[in-house]
Amino acid sequence: MTPKQILVRAAAGAAFIGIGIVGMLINSSRLKADENENGEESRVKIGFAIAPVHLNLEGKNRALVGLGSYLVNAAGDCNACHNPDPGNNQFLSGGNPYFGQHPKKIDPATYLGGGRDFGPLVPGGSAHIISRNLTPDKTGLPEGGHTFAEFVQIMRTGVDMDHLHPSGCVPAPFDGNLLQIMPWFNFQDMNDHDLRAIYEYLSAIPCIDTVIAGQPQLRNVCH
Repeated sequence: MTPKQILVRAAAGAAFIGIGIVGMLINSSRLKADENENGEESRVKIGFAIAPVHLNLEGKNRALVGLGSYLVNAAGDCNACHNPDPGNNQFLSGGNPYFGQHPKKIDPATYLGGGRDFGPLVPGGSAHIISRNLTPDKTGLPEGGHTFAEFVQIMRTGVDMDHLHPSGCVPAPFDGNLLQIMPWFNFQDMNDHDLRAIYEYLSAIPCIDTVIAGQPQLRNVCH
């Protein structure tokens, strides 16, 4: 093989390798774009678009708030339980999708303020299970002042830090030290990042002082 032929083949090989590298970079860029479109960045955007209340972002991680809104309002349906009776009244007039009304309109006055009465845990006089107020109090901490460490403990273990069902209020084998009805055993499998996002979002929503006779635990000092 002559020196000229060697150079030609070397140039062709280099060109082939260059084309391959360019192709890999293009595919990598497309993959990254797909990840941004379908990954966390997309969920953050959706979260802000569907948040039904004004959000206080001062001093908060914006991306976590958006992701938290997505987890609370889209992936989950927290407000379906954490709104007051009677019935599923989380929607404003004219915005109830169960009535075929679109778009849906969440009532911001009761959003995540708790108060739904699920009735007795078992028939026969056991304690009624009332959904809790998840909104922040004047400290800015959600669930009426719980720290993030306490929030994680609640979500991981189901512990009822309000101690609303002492011994005798709920019959065995139910454990009155644990939250009942609330599906904390599903949330316990979430990673710390997602739990932090939920907590950050709950810290950003407006405080609601829910007033229901006989349920003082729902009250919030907002100012």
